[in-house]
Amino acid sequence: MGLLAIHMTMHILLMNLLAPLAAIATLRYGRERRQTTPGALGLATLAQLAALWGWHAPPLLDRAHESPAIHILMYASLFLTAFLFWRLVFRSNGEARWRPIVALLITSKFYCLLAVLFVFAPRVLYPNVAGAHSGHSAEALSATLADQQLAGLLMLAVCPATYVIAGIAIGARWLFAMETGEAHQRPKTGGEAWT
Repeated sequence: MGLLAIHMTMHILLMNLLAPLAAIATLRYGRERRQTTPGALGLATLAQLAALWGWHAPPLLDRAHESPAIHILMYASLFLTAFLFWRLVFRSNGEARWRPIVALLITSKFYCLLAVLFVFAPRVLYPNVAGAHSGHSAEALSATLADQQLAGLLMLAVCPATYVIAGIAIGARWLFAMETGEAHQRPKTGGEAWT
């Protein structure tokens, strides 16, 4: 596994494993049970996507690989935006349960789009990352292209699964809540209506 695949593995662990687990833990043990404002989830979705796509712009990713401080800033911002996103996804309840499902769908599609760019790009997107570690030779660029494609495949395999599983869980809870709510609020008919 090369530098980009390792880098992407860290992003996946931060954004798709640690952030949702931290969000669940804070919601489970926190006392705050307020309903979120409708626009908060939309802003969190945009912030997470902006952080993901922004940090994967070649100049920013190159800069992050040159500076340990910027690299830590990148990881921190990716984790914090993902944590905020997942926290708001898991806090949504009531009739607004469709919002997190839409947010998960949008986020997963943009993750997939970035992954597809990594996999199907005809050239190395980050030549400075390859050059910093093994030179700009044709062999080094070829190895970096393979590493870039592996990083994209990791994203395609893990990220959509995370969002689909979360969407299914939220949808199932929503349907269960609708079913139990309808059972208790079913209109009375016939003889029941008179009692």
